[in-house]
Amino acid sequence: MKQMLGIVLFMFILSGCNWMYSTGNSSNANDFDLSSAGLTVPDFEFTNQLGERFGSPQLDGQYWLATMAFTNCPSVCPTMIPNMKNLQDEMIAKGIEMKFVMFTVDPETDTPDHLKTYSENVGADHSYWHFLTGYEFEEIQELSLEAFKSPVEQVEESNDIMHSTRFFLVNPEGLVIRAYDGLESNQKEIIRDLLEAVKG
Repeated sequence: MKQMLGIVLFMFILSGCNWMYSTGNSSNANDFDLSSAGLTVPDFEFTNQLGERFGSPQLDGQYWLATMAFTNCPSVCPTMIPNMKNLQDEMIAKGIEMKFVMFTVDPETDTPDHLKTYSENVGADHSYWHFLTGYEFEEIQELSLEAFKSPVEQVEESNDIMHSTRFFLVNPEGLVIRAYDGLESNQKEIIRDLLEAVKG
């Protein structure tokens, strides 16, 4: 029974909550659109990889792309984070002013110093991308559910943590308006939609 539960949880991780969002692998921008879902990110303030307080006050009035991940992730994050880095580079190259935010789902391990080393290793631009920690596991569970309707759960008898594999675009008013497949290797349509959404 435990083995079957492990398989189900693993498939759920890989699916990236496809049962909640129909996104990615499509040329139709409507497949990315969450603007009618009424999802709002609650106010938050945590600690970034530079040891600075960072949260809603610093993100107010601008677009930002959020994801859940953790540095010791053995499954999906090694694909997601390079994909997000590619989106960061595309936005920088096109002169788009926005922020990228990674919420760690393993705050006990992912200290600011640990996240700083990790962020440097993945090629993050610290003026664009903030890796957040400084909260309890239960806090990130609550924020992920409230803001993105995405569960965060420990996987029994595993070093993995179940979390969404989506990148969520938040508008200047704090509304979640897009969800992109963080595991999609062909980001052409994601980049096109992201540019159109941010440029308006």
